[in-house]
Amino acid sequence: MADDDETGAKSTGAPAPEDPHDVDVSGYGMASAPPETLAERLTDHLNHAERDMTSPNLRPRDAATLILIDRTGTVPKVLLGRRHAGLKFMPGKFVFPGGRVEPTDRGVPAASELDPRMAERLMLETSRPSLVKARAFAIAAVRETFEETGLLLGRPDGSWPEMHASEGAPWSPFAAARVLPDLSTLQFIARAVTPPRRPRRFDTRFFAVDATAIAAKVDGVIGPDAELVELVWMPLDDAEALEIAPITKAVLAELDHRITCGFSPDLPVPFYRWLRGKFSRVEL
Repeated sequence: MADDDETGAKSTGAPAPEDPHDVDVSGYGMASAPPETLAERLTDHLNHAERDMTSPNLRPRDAATLILIDRTGTVPKVLLGRRHAGLKFMPGKFVFPGGRVEPTDRGVPAASELDPRMAERLMLETSRPSLVKARAFAIAAVRETFEETGLLLGRPDGSWPEMHASEGAPWSPFAAARVLPDLSTLQFIARAVTPPRRPRRFDTRFFAVDATAIAAKVDGVIGPDAELVELVWMPLDDAEALEIAPITKAVLAELDHRITCGFSPDLPVPFYRWLRGKFSRVEL
């Protein structure tokens, strides 16, 4: 699970205000804000969040997160899962499904490929960029979503090679359901790198996809003994009131702004990272 990236902890960084909620990043409050205002308010929000930065420094690991959006009603809703209270990492917090990119995420078949605009942005500010690597980020987001929620995202009636269909293979549930990942439906909407000296560090690419991408579901993945104990569909404003990590709250505001601006692949992608002792936001 890596959507927290920097997220959710105690800080020896920038001093926190008396009330950390004084920095208003409400999704609908920022939806129509000018880009420069959005950037200023969200980086201010992240820089005031408390975090412990006393751990040995680690190299960030590539990770991917997927935000499912239901836009069938008057207000968009997003899917979040609540982590088990007994976990050492972010116990009880609401998160988007996601996790590390694995070597096996390369070469997985798909019903369609990434939009070239998405692929190009995924390769920016990346070591040894390639289309194969860009594609693996998207594949990882689909795989992690299934592993944590049981939801199979993609196009039905797909045919899988035998190597992926064998029992115990990571993609065997997709092969059994004849669902192929449909990468053209994913949008790359944000990127964030965990600050230095945090216990875990990720370089996370956040994707979003419409809920119509859900092609099938495997029951029994969510439950009292699972990593995620419940799934909830929440309007963006309500989601921001949950116990979520600072970067999750920032990405929700970015998503709301993006939806208001037309949710187009042509829109720039915000990139949050720690530079010179504080968070900065640039656009890819």
